[in-house]
Amino acid sequence: MLLALLQQAAGQDNPVVQRSRVEAAFLRNFAHYVSWPAEAFANERSPWTVCVMGGNHFGEALENTFRGREEQGRPFEVVRSAGVEQLTSCQIVFVAVENAELRRSILGRLKNRPVLTVGNAPDFLKEGGVIRLVAGERMEMSINLDQARVASLGIPAKLLEVSREVVENGTVRRLR
Repeated sequence: MLLALLQQAAGQDNPVVQRSRVEAAFLRNFAHYVSWPAEAFANERSPWTVCVMGGNHFGEALENTFRGREEQGRPFEVVRSAGVEQLTSCQIVFVAVENAELRRSILGRLKNRPVLTVGNAPDFLKEGGVIRLVAGERMEMSINLDQARVASLGIPAKLLEVSREVVENGTVRRLR
């Protein structure tokens, strides 16, 4: 799955554009693989709300990836957030904040909510994030299962199998 995403997103574009496309594709696929509790949505027809906090990390790649797509009968809506208050209605939040104190504050506000937090900061999982994505020559993913459980999110074995590291019961297991 992950290799296919990389090959699909890779093209003739520069590395920054390629990375943004691959990361956006991962976010889209999280809506397919991760399970959310029913209360994560206002109703059965509510869209997936994918939010970005901080910076213009994705350029246009995020909107282009989600435009016209649906998952589980729900369309996608992209929100570039200026404030933490907006994030509580999101199902997926990419935290593109470089300041560690602000990042921890954001993750703290989202803790115990059915929100999949994704970021690329080195300490993202220790700070309370659920998935750390690192784009380089190849995409690496690490998952904090403890935080996913606190957020009432179900992470399937398929994602764990392709992860570099998994945090479970406070212990980091390096898989790759």
